[in-house]
Amino acid sequence: MVRINENYLKLKAGYLFPEIARRVTAFSEANPSAKVIKLGIGDVTEPLPPAIVAAMHEAVDQMANTSTFHGYGPEQGYGFLREPIAEHDYQSRGINVSADEIFVSDGSKCDTGNILDILGTDNRIAVTDPVYPVYVDTNVMAGHTGDADEHGRYAGLIYLPVTAENGFVPELPAEPVDIIYLCYPNNPTGTVATRETLQKWVDYARANNSLIMFDAAYEAFISDDAIPRSIYEIDGAREVAIEFRSFSKNAGFTGVRCAFTVVPKELQVTASCGTQVSLHQLWNRRQSTKFNGASFIIQKGAAAAYSPEGRRQTKQLIDFYMTNARSLKEGLEAVGITVYGGENAPYVWLRTPNNLSSWDFFDVLLSKGHLVGTPGSGFGASGEGYFRLSAFNSRENVETAIERFKAAID
Repeated sequence: MVRINENYLKLKAGYLFPEIARRVTAFSEANPSAKVIKLGIGDVTEPLPPAIVAAMHEAVDQMANTSTFHGYGPEQGYGFLREPIAEHDYQSRGINVSADEIFVSDGSKCDTGNILDILGTDNRIAVTDPVYPVYVDTNVMAGHTGDADEHGRYAGLIYLPVTAENGFVPELPAEPVDIIYLCYPNNPTGTVATRETLQKWVDYARANNSLIMFDAAYEAFISDDAIPRSIYEIDGAREVAIEFRSFSKNAGFTGVRCAFTVVPKELQVTASCGTQVSLHQLWNRRQSTKFNGASFIIQKGAAAAYSPEGRRQTKQLIDFYMTNARSLKEGLEAVGITVYGGENAPYVWLRTPNNLSSWDFFDVLLSKGHLVGTPGSGFGASGEGYFRLSAFNSRENVETAIERFKAAID
């Protein structure tokens, strides 16, 4: 008899975004003439930067010639990509990260789940609430939690509320924890963490032998120079933190797939016998065994993002989406909606009007405005009463959405 991994049965009815898709599909089938504008999933809409497209075309041509053809590449990523990442994303900012501490992959979403392969099953895990659902669901799948309660919170996880009442700054856990998930700029709230906040977390991790999983997928959208773009800007972080980054949003790679994870060499974890083990070596072993590396063509495209033309063009792309974010924020505030984020991140996080629940507001926007957003409660119990809108869309759609939003809440 074939057995299943019964941890999957603990998962709630559906991952957040498939549930949104189900509701939108049902509405569209019932209202075929409605032009629905989707500001829910953070999926880019604009074409790839020309420098990246040109590099990928060139790479395709290389694959068509025997002398320049590439088969299996290094599981950790090609040096032509790892070295520019180290130089431009870290060393140019005075951050100590070397190319051989960078592991190129096909997505940060994959990496944040796959990293659990090399971590034990009895770690105490802390997540912010609301939170990017992947952090929670992958731990459920891996058997690190109990069942969920009526609010969707899983036994065994320590939830750290982040709401307007605490300025969206999570309090340190009241008890020691082993693994801490932090995402800044934050998905879903669009808020950022100050240097002081991150130093507090690094100090906590060092004092408690904890590991910080730092998701910096949206760092390119930070415009305030006082806000850290990397956890490694913080003293002591190399001893306690892994950093995840992605090309999905800054270079438009959601459908192309390329990302990377930084694992410092001095980061040590503890075996059951008390021996200290290099997390860098474990992750390298995992990737070498279960991953054949990201595509040569895709890595060539990602490397082009660091060329002078690529950097200029990706900045234009980022500026485009941030203009959308500012328009959403200002448009909603003009009609009395309380809005957070939208300044250093491509998401706006708003209070639902008229004390509507998150999903009730979702249905109102869909039925009256033909607009799709993301219910805050889908990100966690503390997200109830909030709602996320994404700036990833065309300028025309964003401007239309603002007008529809006003009409839907009248």
